[in-house]
Amino acid sequence: SDYAGRRARLAEKLDDGVLLALGGPEPDKDYLHFYQYSPFDYLTGIREPDAAMVIVKRSGVVTTTIFTEPRNLAQEVWSGTRLGAEGVMQLTGVSGRSRTDLRPYLDSLIASGLKLAVVADYAPQKEVLGPHDQYIASLRKAHPNVPVRSVNGLVDQLRGRKSPAELALLRRSIEITVEAQKRAMADGVRPDGYEYEAQSLIEYVFRSNGADRPSFATIVGSGPNSTTLHYNRDDRQMKAGEVVVMDIGASYRGYAADVTRTVPVSGVYTPAMRDVYQIVRDAQAAAERQATLGALAKSMSDSAVVVIAAGLARIGLIESATATYDCGMGTQVQSCPQYKLYYMHGLGHGIGLDVHDPEQFYLTGKIEPGSAFTIEPGIYVRGNLIDILSDTPKNRLLKSRIADAVKKYANVGVRIEDDYLADENGVEWVSKAPREIPEIEALMRRRVAQ
Repeated sequence: SDYAGRRARLAEKLDDGVLLALGGPEPDKDYLHFYQYSPFDYLTGIREPDAAMVIVKRSGVVTTTIFTEPRNLAQEVWSGTRLGAEGVMQLTGVSGRSRTDLRPYLDSLIASGLKLAVVADYAPQKEVLGPHDQYIASLRKAHPNVPVRSVNGLVDQLRGRKSPAELALLRRSIEITVEAQKRAMADGVRPDGYEYEAQSLIEYVFRSNGADRPSFATIVGSGPNSTTLHYNRDDRQMKAGEVVVMDIGASYRGYAADVTRTVPVSGVYTPAMRDVYQIVRDAQAAAERQATLGALAKSMSDSAVVVIAAGLARIGLIESATATYDCGMGTQVQSCPQYKLYYMHGLGHGIGLDVHDPEQFYLTGKIEPGSAFTIEPGIYVRGNLIDILSDTPKNRLLKSRIADAVKKYANVGVRIEDDYLADENGVEWVSKAPREIPEIEALMRRRVAQ
């Protein structure tokens, strides 16, 4: 019923015409993983390659047909059972047809004068055209007078407000991710251990609790790697006296969690680590206080930035909370806030079928029931920060003033990320893994005691 409701709401937004929604293509090799194109997954729930859906709207009357590859028993020995047309009807309640019928069906509809809208990975200006681009290009070549309109944005609007069923799936994916964080803190992080040992434990917990897979490449970054935002090689040996950032997420029945914790490899935060960690945690708490129904989402980020800028000034990493530096090169030099030397990303993002999912407050500006999002402030003190600042009189003065602090906090990267779900009762922090310094140290002490 959720899928049927999504299709109906999308059809309401469409003018008369033809909507073509394309699923993900068959992988080049049948032993590679297949991941469904998320807008198609959202509209159909079908998770096999080379599927497509056509919605026809004429004078307010809507018909829907889903096309899948025909069953081939010899091929299924290699790649598994396909739905076929009968399976589509059983699974979705929608009329099913063979994918071989798709092109003549579309040609007939377009030739009758109906306009074409698409939900696809489609951008005709690309230098290299993907499978969806190529399919739509062939339609345009055959029907040069028919305009093609992407309605991905309409699907994004629908995806931004999660249904109760979606929120329940997200909740389970978050619960599994929290369990993995706890296990990694207790058993996966230790001096002289390797990042991949923590990664393997995290992903074991995902699968052993029913998750499909990681929702993105697992990040376990220690020492200097903690200051690289999307580091995911996970092959360095962790050392005593360092932090390790674990940015992880389970995908459960397609829905993605995203939870980050930063913990001390030795089990105890050094004073320098504590300084940075507490600023980030305080920034997150300030953002959380703004996360209420009807509130402006922007206020979360604004509150976090105030705390981060003040904290960085307090520990000497910037000159003042409002200070700027010269960014850019040559004639493109501009004035940028100094706090952005250490906090260069946004506060958070929507979560759902994609780990960076459409979120309704991107359009409305407000947190409302059905919102699902992260809050993830961070501070990253790169060891080579002084060297990468452009050489201007203003920056030379800045370097002289912050050099000692940069040396003190070098290679300390801290990110704390949590997941929040909103319904009619309010906004809930769901990802309740330990995040206060005493909680994390207590959990890691139990590891040492064992």
